Amino acid sequence: MEKTLVILKPCCLQRGLIGEVIHRFERKGLQLCGMKMMQLTDDILREHYAHLVEKPFFKRIKDSMEASPVIVCCWKGIDAVQVVRAMAGPTNGRQAPPGTIRGDYSMSVQENIVHASDSVETAAIEMARFFNNDEVFEFNQYQLEFLYANDEL
Repeated sequence: MEKTLVILKPCCLQRGLIGEVIHRFERKGLQLCGMKMMQLTDDILREHYAHLVEKPFFKRIKDSMEASPVIVCCWKGIDAVQVVRAMAGPTNGRQAPPGTIRGDYSMSVQENIVHASDSVETAAIEMARFFNNDEVFEFNQYQLEFLYANDEL
């Protein structure tokens, strides 16, 4: 099964949407394997958004992501990266369809509630950036047989 990173952004925390967002991922059937609150620093943001550092809007990203602590989560499931991205919706909240996290809770490109890894490879890199090995847990999720067909596991 895949693991993916989700960051609940400062706007999510400030608007009191933490429980709602986590609830959606749990109800979908994803397994929470790690979660912690942290304050992002300039160094980690420059590493995480290295592909955007030279863009004129990077300061906006940095200011937004340092506005308050964030919550980083590791979610696990079959096709977890794709499932989380579909649930999050397009980056621009104004263009995200209703029913997606961003479509229901965001009116912004930046203040769009969550960051979600965009590929399995990126997820592995991002997980290593935000979690130590002892902060991500492997444990039996007893409801698996009710989430997937027996030939999917």
